[in-house]
Amino acid sequence: MWQWLAARSTLYLGLPEHSRASLGIMMSVPAIKGQAGSADARMETSQQPRLSTDFLNHYSEALMLIEMAAEDRSIVDDLKAWRSITYREHFEVSSLRCAPSALAAYDSVAPARRAGFEELCQSMARLISTATALLDDPRDGLEATTIIEVASDALRRQIGRATQFINANGAMDIGSIESRAMQAEIDALLAR
Repeated sequence: MWQWLAARSTLYLGLPEHSRASLGIMMSVPAIKGQAGSADARMETSQQPRLSTDFLNHYSEALMLIEMAAEDRSIVDDLKAWRSITYREHFEVSSLRCAPSALAAYDSVAPARRAGFEELCQSMARLISTATALLDDPRDGLEATTIIEVASDALRRQIGRATQFINANGAMDIGSIESRAMQAEIDALLAR
């Protein structure tokens, strides 16, 4: 098997150098340069500023409170105290080591994509505010469990979209039309 591997490739990175030599596996100059180049590329990529999902914990907290409101009505007071913050506001006051990098990455996101992300965050904040208001003062025929079910499902999907955007480091369009359509769907369900 080792002869097959040696014949197939002169580059076998899974073995230490002394093992490669004892098996007759030699590294060619192009292979060595390729290995060095790929390591440099990985190092350069890892040092680029990255967006951080830590920001989304704020919305996940609100989601958790909405879901807990079915069991404990006093949680609505916690939801009423919840305030929306922007990505920038979150990391400007954050003590996380990644905060400066997260802000630098955010500044480097294309303005139209950043605006789409901010619109999505505003949509999440409106959803939380609407659900909180309905849980605080339920309408006739609209049960708390329905409000919680609709709001938590929609908020979970929006957090998922925001997570995708952050994990792509802002290199994807959020789709503001999708956010507006989702908000309209939520408003229609809650208006029943």
